[in-house]
Amino acid sequence: MHLQVFTALALFGVAAANVTGASGPPRELRWAGDPEGGAPFVQADSADLTRLVGFDVEIASLIARGLERTPRFVFIAFASIDQSVERGDADIGLSGVEDTPARRAAMCPTIPYYEFREVLTVRDRDAARLRTLADLAGRRVATLGGTIAYELLLNAERRYGLHAVSYEDDVHPFRDLLLGRVDAVLLDNVLAERRRLAMAGMRVQPGTVAVGHYVGVLACRDEALRAAINETLRAAMRDGSLERIFRRWDVWNEDQPRLYARLLAGEPVPAVSGIDEPIGVATLTRWEATRRYLPSLVRAAGVTLLLSCLSMTVAVCLGVLIASGRIYGTAPVRLTLTGYVELMRGTPILLQLFVIYYGFAAAIRLPAFAAALAGLALNYAAYESEIYRGALESIPVGQLEAARTLGLSERQVLTYVRGPQAFRLALAPMTNDFVALLKDSSLVSVLTVMELTKQTQVFATNLESWVIPGSLCAAIYLMMSLPLAGAARRLERRWKAPTR
Repeated sequence: MHLQVFTALALFGVAAANVTGASGPPRELRWAGDPEGGAPFVQADSADLTRLVGFDVEIASLIARGLERTPRFVFIAFASIDQSVERGDADIGLSGVEDTPARRAAMCPTIPYYEFREVLTVRDRDAARLRTLADLAGRRVATLGGTIAYELLLNAERRYGLHAVSYEDDVHPFRDLLLGRVDAVLLDNVLAERRRLAMAGMRVQPGTVAVGHYVGVLACRDEALRAAINETLRAAMRDGSLERIFRRWDVWNEDQPRLYARLLAGEPVPAVSGIDEPIGVATLTRWEATRRYLPSLVRAAGVTLLLSCLSMTVAVCLGVLIASGRIYGTAPVRLTLTGYVELMRGTPILLQLFVIYYGFAAAIRLPAFAAALAGLALNYAAYESEIYRGALESIPVGQLEAARTLGLSERQVLTYVRGPQAFRLALAPMTNDFVALLKDSSLVSVLTVMELTKQTQVFATNLESWVIPGSLCAAIYLMMSLPLAGAARRLERRWKAPTR
């Protein structure tokens, strides 16, 4: 998955060079997309990694031709497409972007160019008994965060008691379904059918949970550009250009002619249909939406605090053992522990989390929370060991020799003389690391742990604004970190060695 991201960055650089190198280049249409798990929307061509393919790539080219512009791809993470378009990083977002009430209220989406159905995917052995959301009561159902499907699952969570699990991409939900970590996946039929063909052992249920549409998304200030794009899309509906694109990608079906007929006749098309209760918070005021999400933010903050406390406790214990082993151990022990410290400090924590959760899944299938705890603890243990090792080595040699002269063994010297003083010296930097870990816990959302930052992102996506969610998130983090820092300072003053 990370290879796709790096490929996308390279593609963006190549595209930029192509359109800016010539003198007097034609006007560009900058379109944003995310190739990470982006098939069949946007993806790197397996035969030529220097080019992008996908039906949204072709639609971007179609729109650019209609506007007499040159298309230029801009790599934007899927969850940030709206915000990046709003701030001017791109003219339009095209990457399987869904038409939602919130998007209509805050942005300027184009007319729909494809109609999809939200469907359930289950394991083959569960197909006869898990047909609807009601059948999944008490079970874990996965989807992509910040989508219509996620909002549908939140409604179903309140109604049926199932557990919604949010993922950062649309590949790992299906892998975890086959591994048994979740019991079903709710996503649009385009992705569900594509994954079913690529992964054996899954079945897409025929029932439709809801009906939605793919659109291009523009900033509200670009109303004139949207009108021109809409005319281009209508022309492509009339002359069959869109149909030919979707047939090439094997996603054309009988839903599309009905959609195009309605659009060409001027009939309004709802953002989401086929459901009996509204989704999202677009129809609520900002403060009503905040009241709705605040309990979820508080629960997510509890997960963040619990995970951070447990991880730091384990990290400190392991760090003390590693530091002691590097000072008192034999040469092979010291070499092994040094290698561990350098490995954990020299590789990204995000990579370590992926390896623990997904890489080791064939041997041991850790629950998401346990994998997150192990990843954070093992990573921070390396840093805590260096802090404690430095503190141990800072104890004056005269004290150690005096203790040995009194007949104390090396273990007693460490336990009664060297260790306590070292811990006192290490307390301040350990506290700083605890606050850092509290914030780094936001990375565990990639393992489906719904911590504070991830829940804030979901809130902001559905509200189409980061002002209130971001302020609340910052306030909660401060409420958690400031008392911890204050308690550490009090301990530091209490344990501070007297000066003469």
